[in-house]
Amino acid sequence: MVLRLKEPLTAYRIADRRHPIFDGKGAFLYGGRWTSPGIRVIHCSLSLAGAMLETLVHANIGRVPKNQAWIEIAVPKGVAVEEIAAADVPGWDRPDLIRSRACGDAWFKSGRSAVLIVPSAVAREDRNALINPEHPDAKKITHGRPQPVIWDERLEKLFGK
Repeated sequence: MVLRLKEPLTAYRIADRRHPIFDGKGAFLYGGRWTSPGIRVIHCSLSLAGAMLETLVHANIGRVPKNQAWIEIAVPKGVAVEEIAAADVPGWDRPDLIRSRACGDAWFKSGRSAVLIVPSAVAREDRNALINPEHPDAKKITHGRPQPVIWDERLEKLFGK
């Protein structure tokens, strides 16, 4: 169900600072858990720690990724948002991605809302969000200047530099 935010929503995105951080090109090229390749969305998390975990999992390089920057994203009240609970899409967390992508692709194609809030596979009680940059409400969404990600040295010891 589409709702209009009654309060602002804050989200966080981490990406390689050598590339545009808020254009959705990576999702377009590679897809993600909730959308297939060919769909331009901007992935973010509702917490900075969640964004950091997602970055570590998706880097898949055996070490803490370098050249990362984070941004704070401001979704103002009044923006059209939908939320999917884990129970709404049985099998959303399966490695084959079929069910989650079908759900996210349908959301994007419907154009119903600018933001889709989804469960996080790496932090089950956390939430991620997809921003549809083609939705009219997306123009209202802003973000701060990219800031360098500072990885705790214990993570570097755990994952390697």
